[in-house]
Amino acid sequence: MPKDNRILIAIGAGIAIIAAVVAALLLNGGRDEPATPPPAAQGGLTIDIADAPGLDTERELRCFVNGQFVGMATLADCARQNGLATEAMDVGIDQSGQAAAFVPPAGPPPVEDIPVVEIAPYPEDMPESTRPAGPPTRVGSACLRHTGSDWRSLSNNMSLEACVQALYSGTCVRPGDAQYGRWGDTTVRLVAGRVEQSADNSRFSTLVEQDRSCQFPELR
Repeated sequence: MPKDNRILIAIGAGIAIIAAVVAALLLNGGRDEPATPPPAAQGGLTIDIADAPGLDTERELRCFVNGQFVGMATLADCARQNGLATEAMDVGIDQSGQAAAFVPPAGPPPVEDIPVVEIAPYPEDMPESTRPAGPPTRVGSACLRHTGSDWRSLSNNMSLEACVQALYSGTCVRPGDAQYGRWGDTTVRLVAGRVEQSADNSRFSTLVEQDRSCQFPELR
């Protein structure tokens, strides 16, 4: 084979090797640097609103007007029947266990007029030898019920669980209604399907779920 042909073949082979290396680098670079960053790089999980059932505006819910079930309706239709904007409606679970739309319950009563409940002293006829050392101490807190006009004391020394049972055991309310109570410095309220609590008499969170027989299995 002439010497010139061998030189040309060597040059061609070198060019092929260089082209293969460049192609490999380009492919690897494409894998390491995707055009769209992953969700974690965008500040957290990305949720498609269309996939969130609680935000489905076309989904029909059990609609309540003035606490009465009036039929199935979308959230917007139920809001119109209640004379409210859609954003002002509440969505939750009613006593049937199904999703329901209703007017949020009325706000909590003021706490400024809550009577001060003192710890009961030892009975006068209690022998000194059987009295604990020091004054009576509180192991729980005062439990009060709001009657709609004022606060009534149920106990001056009760646990939170016992207070909830005393206030609401056997009692259910319709969607949109609420019954308020107080345990120490905590406001409690019974709404459809659960009891909620608030430390600031404004923002409420679920304390315990209520079953369809208006009882609290978690507190037994």
